[in-house]
Amino acid sequence: MTVVWSDAAVQGLLFLLAAGLLLALQSIPSRLRRRRSRASATSAQAHRHFITGAQLLSRARSTSPPSISLAKSALSHADLAISLSPRDAAPLILKALTLDLLGRRLPAIKSLDAALSPPLVNSLSDRERGDALFKRAELQLELNQRKTRRRIDGAVADLIEAVKLSPDNAKALAKLGECYEERGEVEEAQKSFEMAMEVDPANKVAKDGLKRVTRIREVE
Repeated sequence: MTVVWSDAAVQGLLFLLAAGLLLALQSIPSRLRRRRSRASATSAQAHRHFITGAQLLSRARSTSPPSISLAKSALSHADLAISLSPRDAAPLILKALTLDLLGRRLPAIKSLDAALSPPLVNSLSDRERGDALFKRAELQLELNQRKTRRRIDGAVADLIEAVKLSPDNAKALAKLGECYEERGEVEEAQKSFEMAMEVDPANKVAKDGLKRVTRIREVE
């Protein structure tokens, strides 16, 4: 009798385990749906903070002088978007642009460094990546008045990549021309200024730069 009871107990236990496993398997899709729903809600919340921050930054820029209080509010929303969506590079770029408006160029560069590093950079389109590279190059050159060769070389590398990603970015082409001019590469500078003028004939930086390098080449 004892043996029969043990067999029955084992069979009952196996039945309970099988039933529990079946219920667990059946609940997996609903758990995944709930998890996906939470992720979607978090993503939507991050997007709202990003949009609000972008609007605040735009308003801050539109005032003369730029509104510091609006820029600080934009920065807060950018930080919230980053915390909610750490794999998205866009809020980091928004943060960099806001920090630049606040005159904090070094932290702005670091924010762009993070946005342009893998895997976050993969969340950007070619145009967005090109614009971010251009902005980083611009900040590197503006970080202080003394433009060292190392700083210029770093800016040139970013600008070359930016132009590859966005061939119609006249500002990046003109800035690249200025960097080549600074390095004494007059022919390359002229080519960059000319390409910028083809994209945007009204680009003053390219127009003035082309006049300078043309005079230099005439003297040579």
